[in-house]
Amino acid sequence: MARKPQQNRAKVMVETIIEAGFISLAKHGLEHTTTRHIADIAGVSVGSVYEYFGNKEMIYAAMHRHFMAEVMTMLHEMTPILIQKSVREAVELMLYRFSELLKKDDGRYLPYMRYMGNFDHTKNTTKIEQVLMDIIMKYVMNNPHLLKAAEHIPRFSYIIINAGIFSIIRHLSTPSPLISFEELLSGLGDMVESYVDAKLLNPV
Repeated sequence: MARKPQQNRAKVMVETIIEAGFISLAKHGLEHTTTRHIADIAGVSVGSVYEYFGNKEMIYAAMHRHFMAEVMTMLHEMTPILIQKSVREAVELMLYRFSELLKKDDGRYLPYMRYMGNFDHTKNTTKIEQVLMDIIMKYVMNNPHLLKAAEHIPRFSYIIINAGIFSIIRHLSTPSPLISFEELLSGLGDMVESYVDAKLLNPV
């Protein structure tokens, strides 16, 4: 049975294995990544990996928690800035920061995001959605002129954020995208701005 890390040395070992999991996924892909690959990249024996993770799927689950924690930290740190910006600027900034997170550490998070649909991590993903909805509510309260369209904003924000994330992943994964990243952000900003303006004029 895999044991939980208690001492600092054990925690460093777990973090090293998780980091190796991201690297292996980027190098070998989901189908060809093995516990042996992860152990080799981490510089430890397969037996050492099994001391903390019962199987490869448990490593993937830990990787997901690690990535989601980074996303949550990013969102919490950004909230005071986001609520002071226009709707367009807030969405563009959030998606830009997300793209920077995906490119962090030689882009090791990007391959994981492409494979994330293969894993069942609903609980952690729901936490992110809750944080996003909390940011949206704080934004509306800080921008009372949006209250007229408040009932439409959560739905549209959910759609545009998910569509934006998918578009960013595709853009960063394409060697020669048809448009620049700046044009992508601008286009998404146009969509948000047009929708909000339309709902303010006609809230029904």
